[in-house]
Amino acid sequence: MDALIYTAMSGAERALRGQQVHANNLANADTTGFRANMELSAAQTVNGYGYDDRHMSQLQANSISGKTGTVKSTGRDLDVAVAGSGYLTVQTGGAGEAYTRAGNMVLDENGTLRINGNVVLGEGGPITLPDYKAIDIGADGTISIQAPGTTTMQVIDKLRLVKAEASELTKNEAGLLVPRNGGQLATDPTVVLRPGHLEGSNVSAVEEMVATMSLNRTFEIQMKLFSSTDSMTEAGNRLISGS
Repeated sequence: MDALIYTAMSGAERALRGQQVHANNLANADTTGFRANMELSAAQTVNGYGYDDRHMSQLQANSISGKTGTVKSTGRDLDVAVAGSGYLTVQTGGAGEAYTRAGNMVLDENGTLRINGNVVLGEGGPITLPDYKAIDIGADGTISIQAPGTTTMQVIDKLRLVKAEASELTKNEAGLLVPRNGGQLATDPTVVLRPGHLEGSNVSAVEEMVATMSLNRTFEIQMKLFSSTDSMTEAGNRLISGS
């Protein structure tokens, strides 16, 4: 009977943790460029002599959905949406870098481009803009400005754009995307931007709610299994004791 208890309790834990993943997705349904987390489970054997017939469920929630979110026009000069499977590059602690689909860039007090507080990287490193009268971001990521007192546009830098499949990426502690192999992605000149647009979250509220309800039913079934196991164990004990 204890083998069934392992299965029931492990399944219930997996359902609860799965609900947390989908709840987090729902909470970020309106977050610009957010990539939904995917929860995957696999069977895991219990280590130790005599436990060969006992298995537990192991939840993995380090995969992301590669679906494209809804792209909306904003008309803002510093907003960009990334087409296809491309990503913008931002700086993390030290000389590290991570990737994001959020294109809502802002300038800090030093003229440095940032996305959600993270420094935006260009092909020449962190991008810092001088005073300008007008700015233009091209579809290839080229950033051009018109300096005060001039009539022509001058190229300042080019956004470091990379490309990767969703299966190659996971999220770090800050929720930014990083390669699974721990390396860095190479600059990809084929990535195309849509200036003046932003991509929303790729979370489907309907799909997340359906998944949550399914997990609720799974949890209830696991609890019924646990109760049945308890009843079967009591019946077995009575048989053994002869009462």
